[in-house]
Amino acid sequence: MSDIDDKTPMKELVKDPEWQEVRKKLVGQWNLRPEWCCKQLRDYLGNISKTPYKKLRIINNYLTGTGFRTGKINHPCIFKLRGEVSAERKKRKMRSKK
Repeated sequence: MSDIDDKTPMKELVKDPEWQEVRKKLVGQWNLRPEWCCKQLRDYLGNISKTPYKKLRIINNYLTGTGFRTGKINHPCIFKLRGEVSAERKKRKMRSKK
């Protein structure tokens, strides 16, 4: 059975207490220590190939938010993590269609 759920509104997903703890730690930190911030996100995700799909959605949503999209928050670790999360989501969607 697939854990892919793109129907739950993001507004509901981000209420997750674990995510809220991580998000609070990141506020005001990206320009000071971006690699530390990326590590916090990776710690939240755990093994990307085994993490729940909802976490992939939350991180993808976060890393495509305004600060990242406009380039105000910018670091190679962000692009790498966003690429890994995006690739994993695509891989799971392809697998679920078989």
